[in-house]
Amino acid sequence: MGRKIWVFDTTLRDGEQVPGAKLNLYEKVEIAQQLKKLGVDIIEAGFPASSQGDFDAVKAVAQKVGNTNDIMITALARAVQADIDAVYNAVKHAENPMIHMVLGTSDIHVEKKFSKSKEQILQIGIDAVKYAKTLLPQVQYSTEDASRSDFEYLWKTIEAVMKAGATMINVPDTVGFAEPEEFGAMIYKLNDRMKNLNDSVLLSVHCHNDLGMATANTLAAIKNGADKVECTINGIGERAGNAALEEVIMALKTRSTVYNAQTRINTKEIMNTSRLVSSFMGLDVQVNKAITGDNAFAHSSGIHQDGLLKSRDAYEIVHPEDVGLDDMELVLTARSGRHAVKNALEKLGFSNLSAEEFEGVFEGFLKLADAKKEVYDHDLYVIVESYYEKHDANHANATHYSDQFFDFADLQVVSNASFPSASVKIRKGSDVLQASAVGSGPIDALYSAIAEITKIDVKLVEYNINSVSRGKEALGKVKITIEHEGEKYIAKAADTDILKASALAYINAINSIVVAKLTPVMN
Repeated sequence: MGRKIWVFDTTLRDGEQVPGAKLNLYEKVEIAQQLKKLGVDIIEAGFPASSQGDFDAVKAVAQKVGNTNDIMITALARAVQADIDAVYNAVKHAENPMIHMVLGTSDIHVEKKFSKSKEQILQIGIDAVKYAKTLLPQVQYSTEDASRSDFEYLWKTIEAVMKAGATMINVPDTVGFAEPEEFGAMIYKLNDRMKNLNDSVLLSVHCHNDLGMATANTLAAIKNGADKVECTINGIGERAGNAALEEVIMALKTRSTVYNAQTRINTKEIMNTSRLVSSFMGLDVQVNKAITGDNAFAHSSGIHQDGLLKSRDAYEIVHPEDVGLDDMELVLTARSGRHAVKNALEKLGFSNLSAEEFEGVFEGFLKLADAKKEVYDHDLYVIVESYYEKHDANHANATHYSDQFFDFADLQVVSNASFPSASVKIRKGSDVLQASAVGSGPIDALYSAIAEITKIDVKLVEYNINSVSRGKEALGKVKITIEHEGEKYIAKAADTDILKASALAYINAINSIVVAKLTPVMN
């Protein structure tokens, strides 16, 4: 199994320093509950001295999430008594509380930020640790900007605060300046000296991503003796962010023979945690982000899809099920090959197509794929129906699948402060259906009108919109998650008109429900 690595999550402190990502008390507690479910060892819940609101939120996390001994709750303080008191009074309500303080050790911080001598800064750190130890037994000391510090002064500081009572030493790469080889070498030397001085003190690292090396530096530190890693969900944090928890954890799991280390993280909760943090903070996850990005387990290349269908190991080193997803996603586009299309058709029940029939259906698929960015399951039904109508008289009177699906026709939305309303036209087979509705906003009104037509009861779980191009003709991409009878359905659409894109995404999701109801009949 290898040695244990402690996981310290700072999403609620460093992650919340992202502009616009401020959380309220309820949201902080909800995320902390999920982090506990994920299995992190330590939650850094905030910076209590910064505001009364943050103090109250940290206190609430300590009371409601830190009420068992299996998780440690901490918060950040500068090396001054007022900050330390604020942390103590907020986290003391937890079963297992800790005080975390930070003070710079680089020449830049000592001379330019504090305008003091190294000896003065050293003494401030020692005094702060001694005071914190009178309040709580667990104290972490962070040597800010350690990667740009003179090594011997850094060690002198660490040695002094360890003797003063610090139980954890954190070595931050505060501005993402380090590179893995040199950072690993520094951690190796520090670990050797610390273990000789007091092997019960944990050595921790906190890496930023300014040069895109936060995860690599964190893993290099683990290889060289670090006992604990500080991370955030989705890699959020100040400037370019922090080491992403999910990347570090899955690297340790996937390359276990290299790192010979393990954590107590429940990896199946990674996606749930990622989505909760993204939703509450209003920060979309980069689509090609490792592990938690929308495309991390999506494949559209025909070569890749063919390889995956033959053997998952061909292009998949992490199984989506391991991080809480149902399965990989084979996205059907113009680049998809025959194997992927045939697999999709068989899942829908079309498993008895002759070679000639399949080639005809595949030709129809390519024509539609050239016109659309993505081909959905309900499109495949219509393609198969169209093929039989044109080529096989015996199937002319078969079930008209296209009659089951909804297709966008037109919309009109009125947005104002008091009476947002929407009118829509939707085709279903040869019928054109119309409805109007009012709502709390234009999207609510639009979706209410569509729901009136489809008569399918759904709950909107998530709605996201972002721009995928620039200028006046910028495409707006909408992604929604809806829930129907306990099952969740995700759909996307893009258009220069964001209201139209919103309608298309909703209709695509509704059609996914129709497909789910049709497919058992086909099987």
